[in-house]
Amino acid sequence: MMNLPDTSPRTLAGTLPVWARGPAETVVDHIQHGAFQRSMSLLVAGTSVISGLEVAYEHYKGSYSNPVMYTPVVLSGVMAVAGVTAFFSGRMARTFLRWASYTTLADGVMGFGFHVRGIARKPGGWRLPVTNIVMGPPIFAPLLFGTSAYLGVIASYLKREEEHGIPAKAADAVRSLVRRDFREEIREGRFQRHLCTVAAVGTLASGAESWYSHYKDNFKYRVQWSPILMTPLMLIATLGGRMSERVANTLLPVASGLLMLNGAIGTGYHVRGILDRPGGKQKPIYNVLYGPPVFAPMLFAACGLLGALAYLMRREPAFPRSYRT
Repeated sequence: MMNLPDTSPRTLAGTLPVWARGPAETVVDHIQHGAFQRSMSLLVAGTSVISGLEVAYEHYKGSYSNPVMYTPVVLSGVMAVAGVTAFFSGRMARTFLRWASYTTLADGVMGFGFHVRGIARKPGGWRLPVTNIVMGPPIFAPLLFGTSAYLGVIASYLKREEEHGIPAKAADAVRSLVRRDFREEIREGRFQRHLCTVAAVGTLASGAESWYSHYKDNFKYRVQWSPILMTPLMLIATLGGRMSERVANTLLPVASGLLMLNGAIGTGYHVRGILDRPGGKQKPIYNVLYGPPVFAPMLFAACGLLGALAYLMRREPAFPRSYRT
């Protein structure tokens, strides 16, 4: 059997030029030990703004016919504020950011239910699944909206950057061995399998969104097939990475990088599509509202970001969470 080269994060960091090697190894070390709460909080704030803008103009096109349509818009603003405050305060990360994130996740699940109901209420309902899923409310959009909230939950359990290398208190160390759960694994940077699963679910949802969004445009450009074709590759990489550390260190970073690149390119195409509409830059609000969704490719890229983060993580301990001595 052919031996694959060692492409673990630490090894790759060691191959960089001397001027970049030290900072890269420091970043990898912090991530692999769960000490990047400040950085993750800023990421949460940024992704919340993007997802909030996306849902704001999608619901605007629906005339905010149901008051519940305002909730993700409001919560995205709350999440952005929570992310910024968590950057400055560990206490805010453990309280405000955590509960804002859980609330936003619940809102995403509720929104998914409303979108399913909206499809069922269209003429023909679920007897015309393809037509009504394509022409009805985007069924997976509320779940993708929860991406920033999920990152917020993760951020709330991480250690601060300045806590890296500080030994745990004796009581905390004993408790983490006697009763392990996902919180301890996050604080130790050991949740690669978990992230692989979440990245797989997000990729499936985002790929489906890309398919029926581009289907409505009759796949006018060949590049519109690219996210559809990359979806199974990422699913193989994430699910394979969950089962095999070798796959997580080889195929997963490649697939994740391709998704992030595709999301960046897709954003450029969507911006161009908006500018090519009648009125172009002279009617920016109208064309952003009714042109291609400018931030949608970024949600696809976010799945690649989750995969890249999974690649950088350490794997969960071999022993079960309910540790038995």
